[in-house]
Amino acid sequence: MVDHALAGRIVRIEDRLDIEQLPIRYAIAVDERDVDAWVALFTPDIRLGRHGQGREELRRQITPQLRWFYRSVHQIVGHRVELLGPETARGQVYCRAEHEVGDRWIVMAIRYDDEYQKVDGEWLFSRRRERHWYAADVTERPQAVGFDSWGTTPGGPGLPHGFPTWVDFWAPYDACDVTSQPVGATP
Repeated sequence: MVDHALAGRIVRIEDRLDIEQLPIRYAIAVDERDVDAWVALFTPDIRLGRHGQGREELRRQITPQLRWFYRSVHQIVGHRVELLGPETARGQVYCRAEHEVGDRWIVMAIRYDDEYQKVDGEWLFSRRRERHWYAADVTERPQAVGFDSWGTTPGGPGLPHGFPTWVDFWAPYDACDVTSQPVGATP
């Protein structure tokens, strides 16, 4: 006799484990400059907004970006997965990324907001939104360089003020006692 409840739990556990490997595989592919492996982590019809869609277009977009830096180390430091259905899920991934850019060693604090889709039995990214807290050379304080000395985020990094709960938490308080760079201030 088949225990359907147990079988369903096992499938959900296996799905979570498979999804949890995606950011790790992504980090390895970036650091090894394995563009084929990296592109294969996304759904075949991945949408790239105004840049089109599909893995080949994704390859054309990412390859020059991977040449902005020489060495890199992407460290996955946390991952939350929420199964939405048998073939869809979403999650948030925290990452500390380090990049060699000329004589600089840029450290970034990143959160990825992901959507996942199961395609032919394999979990893949169907959307990946990269959001930054800061990017600064290892010799710099993030506050001293406006949280973006690499200049890769137009308008500056979107976190933490991109979280509505964070904004609501600080709205009634003067944060100048705990930060030299409150949101909206310029360095």
